[in-house]
Amino acid sequence: MKRRHTARLAAGILAAGLILTGCAAGENGTRSSDRSEGGYRAPDARQDAGPDARKDDAPEGEQRTRPPADWLSTFALDVDTASYGYARRTLSEGRLPDPTSVRPEEFVNSFRPDYPRPERDGFSVTIDGARTGDEGWSLVRVGLATAAADRKGERPPAALTFVVDISGSMAETGRLDLVKKSLGILTDELRDDDSVALVTFSDEAETRLPMTKVKGQRERIHGIVDELRTTSSTNVEAGVRTGYDVAVEGHREGATNRVVLLSDALANTGDTDARSILDRIDKERREYGITLFGVGVGSDYGDAFMEQLADKGDGHTTYVSTVEQARKVFVDQLPTNIELRARDAKAQVAFDPKTVERFRLIGYENREVADEDFRNDKVDGGEVGAGHTVTALYAVKTRPGRSGPLATATVRWLDPKNRAAHENTGSVGTSALTSSLWAAGHDSLQLTAVSAYFADRLRGGDLPGAPRLAELAERSGAIADRSGSKVVRELTEAIRQADRLLARRGETESGDPYMG
Repeated sequence: MKRRHTARLAAGILAAGLILTGCAAGENGTRSSDRSEGGYRAPDARQDAGPDARKDDAPEGEQRTRPPADWLSTFALDVDTASYGYARRTLSEGRLPDPTSVRPEEFVNSFRPDYPRPERDGFSVTIDGARTGDEGWSLVRVGLATAAADRKGERPPAALTFVVDISGSMAETGRLDLVKKSLGILTDELRDDDSVALVTFSDEAETRLPMTKVKGQRERIHGIVDELRTTSSTNVEAGVRTGYDVAVEGHREGATNRVVLLSDALANTGDTDARSILDRIDKERREYGITLFGVGVGSDYGDAFMEQLADKGDGHTTYVSTVEQARKVFVDQLPTNIELRARDAKAQVAFDPKTVERFRLIGYENREVADEDFRNDKVDGGEVGAGHTVTALYAVKTRPGRSGPLATATVRWLDPKNRAAHENTGSVGTSALTSSLWAAGHDSLQLTAVSAYFADRLRGGDLPGAPRLAELAERSGAIADRSGSKVVRELTEAIRQADRLLARRGETESGDPYMG
């Protein structure tokens, strides 16, 4: 039985979007948008090995196990992208990211496949896959999508409490100056009926602006933001605690209430252990529906600390290093931050033991939910906004010569307004795995595979069938050429940078994990 980990939100906001289409169809009529690659053996075999798992007689050096007894995979939805954004920043500076900061699901969810959208609130379910050519392994992709954001101005009003880090570490170029530009951009984008509050913190926290309607106050808000200056140490605990005090005091019924933390998350004053404030964050989430959105900045960034806070706050994280990225978050994707489509969303994928020999979910380790808690609506899931896609990628080894049903995916969520529970399901059969991953016409699934393989390599994994980094860069570059996508070109460059760093250190793709 799987152990439940702290659930991090799923919601929201940032998928650095590429929209690529493809087509395929699985058994049972499930529409597919492309196919993906698989392989097995990652740093920890959480999804593969259970209490009853036993080593099989795989070739020497391949750490494989028999499949888990329950044949279920259950996790809270997540569309965080901070891990990918920070890895790109680190690689651009000539450094390899810490493997503990690399989360494959955040690399994958930084790109938006063109899954079909539901007509109403809730999710569509799309499942597809493709063979990797490695000993019967395939990648199976589960894609979930919410309805697009309302562009007619009919979204609920927002009540946003900004908690801004003005400690000394934020003086680095690209930190506080980027935060100020981001807040300025956002101030101009908010509607008159939205509300904002502003709290700053260094060694202590200070309320600069109580919850205030935007109408008639834009100039005042701009003035307060422009006056922000860095001071001394970083007391994140004081900032978040005061931010939630202000958010609770200014809570608006019927509005989207969020605390937005903008920081490098390098806590060095006060209580620097995230656990000390998790109970408070959880209390306000449950009582008032206030969620936390973390925006990370800086060349040195406390990824793990920010992640813990967002997890407990039923929130999500992103990372920005340029004004262009800030504009994408606070302007282009603003509706997805505010329009909520689902609360406490979870997914459960059931594999058919008649056709599946073993499987593993790639990533989502800290989003795991006990199988029996899938329909327990008291257990946290993810909050998902409008126009989002969520992708989960599985390495699946099928049984030789078997055909028929392969997997069924079910997504469960609560209505944002009345918390009524809803579910939707999609299925796929082995016929969806007849094509090769790298066959022509499967750009969307190939991009999912490239980003997952890249992340797995950065954290020291070794998925079967995974191309070398140079080949991944070539695959990604070809997709960028066909689509003209800037974000895919950025992915390609990041892969090349990682490959160059490996070569510079005299390490090979077949060597030990290279992260340090």
